[in-house]
Amino acid sequence: MNLNTTVAVTTDGGDVKNRLAVSAKNDLAFQFASRLLAGTSFEYFQAAGWQILPDFISAPDCVAFNQALTPLFDAQLTSGKNRIGGVRNLLGTHDRVTAFAHHLQVLDILARATGRAIFPVRAIFFDKNPAANWLVPWHQDLAIPVKRQIDTPGFHGWSIKDGICHVHPPAEILAGMVTLRLHLDDCSAANGALRVISGSHLAGKIPSDQVSAWTEAHPAETCEVPQGGALLMRPLLLHASSPSEQPAHRRVLHIEYASQLLPNGLNWLN
Repeated sequence: MNLNTTVAVTTDGGDVKNRLAVSAKNDLAFQFASRLLAGTSFEYFQAAGWQILPDFISAPDCVAFNQALTPLFDAQLTSGKNRIGGVRNLLGTHDRVTAFAHHLQVLDILARATGRAIFPVRAIFFDKNPAANWLVPWHQDLAIPVKRQIDTPGFHGWSIKDGICHVHPPAEILAGMVTLRLHLDDCSAANGALRVISGSHLAGKIPSDQVSAWTEAHPAETCEVPQGGALLMRPLLLHASSPSEQPAHRRVLHIEYASQLLPNGLNWLN
């Protein structure tokens, strides 16, 4: 199958379009669960800000991703940079990741979940294992990657991460985003599954000095996901994870999607 996908995204201003064209080779086809395409309900996602979709892709697809991405993570660990946080900036630089992120089936499922046309803006590969094991405290995902800094009202907290410009946009832009976390290994509470506070995304940006109060006042839920499953989540959802207690891989392909273009000449990195 030769996949040639074009996605048009129009801003509220009318005729401004962002066209993303992706060509995939015959060996980059993916196997999606037919029931996902038949009509999964996303009412829970709308209310809770997260939802698990088991069996999103096949076991052979997981193996192919792991074989392609794990060596990149291992090379990064031994490079001296030791960035255990993940292999970043894979969108547009890695064929398999880019083809999956732009796949029509993925875009259709996420559009049904969010009620909006969406497009991918960032992809990161994580691998918790005995050589790279870390704690992630409670937080919201507030930064987005952009091509260059253009001072713009409502955008603040400019920084450079791995050579890429990042900024904190207004809450309404984050509220229109969705993250797909594709689990390439079984993920349980014992190997660092995400913990989330359901509904916290509806509060908008939560000041850092109020996060502890939120986590103490609201019960956390653990997102255990089988290999090949996907976790959909809103960036504004409070989430955390513990170090893995098992000497094994916990690999996740994390892809962020947006639903609108940026103002004032700002451009998403991808």
